[in-house]
Amino acid sequence: MEYVAQRNGGYYVAGTRVSLDSVVYAFRRGESPEKIQSNFDSLTVEQINGAIAFYTGNREMVDAYLVRQKEEFDRMRAEDRAKRPEFYARMAAAKQELLTRRS
Repeated sequence: MEYVAQRNGGYYVAGTRVSLDSVVYAFRRGESPEKIQSNFDSLTVEQINGAIAFYTGNREMVDAYLVRQKEEFDRMRAEDRAKRPEFYARMAAAKQELLTRRS
């Protein structure tokens, strides 16, 4: 059985919309398959174990993919921040206000 599928330039747990990235990052944090399943109730423990097996069997390729994904995310975030500085300034101010109220 195939547990991981590649589509639209990304890797996903086969037959789901859950990215392989999500499972791998949880696995790297030391979460058990059961804990991961509690966060992604659309997945079975079998699917999670299959995704983890895929990762451990293709670690170099998946790690390189994850680096590329993070670089692309960072690029897109920086681009968005440059396009909408007022929005991000308001968000930062709101966050600071919330933190100030909590202390």
